Amino acid sequence: MLLKLNRKQAAVVVAGSSLALLLAACSSTAGSEEAIAVSSTDDACEIAATEAPSGIVQFAVTNNGSQVTEFYVLGADGLQIMAEVENIGPGLTRQLVTQLAPGTFNLACKPGMVGEGIRSTFTVTDSGNDALVNADDAAVIAEATKNYAAYVRDQTDQLLVNTQKFADAYVAGNDGLARELFAPTRMRWERIEPVAESFGDLDPILDNREADLSPGEKWTGWHKIEKDLWPPASGYTPLTAAQRKAVADQMVVDTTTLRDRAADLTFTADQLGNGAKELLDEVATGKITGEEDIWSHTDLWDFQANLEGAKIMYAGLRPVVVKNDPALARTLDTEFAKVQTLLDKYRKGDGFMYYNELTQAQIKEISAAVDALAEPLSKLTAVVLVGSSS
Repeated sequence: MLLKLNRKQAAVVVAGSSLALLLAACSSTAGSEEAIAVSSTDDACEIAATEAPSGIVQFAVTNNGSQVTEFYVLGADGLQIMAEVENIGPGLTRQLVTQLAPGTFNLACKPGMVGEGIRSTFTVTDSGNDALVNADDAAVIAEATKNYAAYVRDQTDQLLVNTQKFADAYVAGNDGLARELFAPTRMRWERIEPVAESFGDLDPILDNREADLSPGEKWTGWHKIEKDLWPPASGYTPLTAAQRKAVADQMVVDTTTLRDRAADLTFTADQLGNGAKELLDEVATGKITGEEDIWSHTDLWDFQANLEGAKIMYAGLRPVVVKNDPALARTLDTEFAKVQTLLDKYRKGDGFMYYNELTQAQIKEISAAVDALAEPLSKLTAVVLVGSSS
């Protein structure tokens, strides 16, 4: 969830030339070939340029603070996520390649990945050049983004239908059925999580964990019901029938809103490339600890859904990757298969083992496999749009 932030500014990096670095640092405008330097510290977010021409916009985000940080490109409303890079550890630099149309945006650093963040306004001017890739690649990308939009519509349709079934069982007091439906239904959310999270007003009310809540914030959505279905051994007061109906009905209403908004969405190549990486980051930075489904321990269902969603995004862009960087395509194919093979070890019936049944060694093995996929996956957008990940 993104909150209101403060404005800061800073210096610019132009990849490949120290002279260009010195010249660019004197300017508030980045050229189309420049990577805009972002320095995130514990209390500042220094952005090198205040504007850039439309088209491919690249950021080099360095964490100069003591906490893990995130960087977001937000819409003019400060809520819709256009692109993001997560899990940037202290001392590390991560690249974010995105495709932006003319307009006003907000750039945000989020040190600590919780609470308040730091925002500045960013303007994208009209470059007059929309031909970002060659005609052959453009045709592949157009097909990939069209197919992904259809996939999102299908997943949100299924999510709504199955959320209603889950809500009906929960309200009726059929807790056994509700528990059976919980993880499989949420997989439709998890497969398209970057899309769902892009709606900054819907994501927190549907998917906030108890640990995410600010003081006085009302808790709604999936994880509130999760706790009621898998309550702690002591110190918990079950929801009343009226409270159950209220939270379940609201979840159906909010999911309907998500479905309706998703119906008209269109996508760009960078949203697919960056989205695939975001899904792996979801596993690597949060879910691997077991904190996502802390009551139900159904985390492996989420892992599987995140992997499937990332693979769908990659598959559409894969022909361009094969042409531009065949070695990267081979690596991604191999690492996707390795993660899937590893998850398959923990299948049980139609689902998976509960996460608290795994040993620490098994969890560490999954974490290493996810990291081995996430690293080359971070190069996907650059290879598709720029032709190189360097």
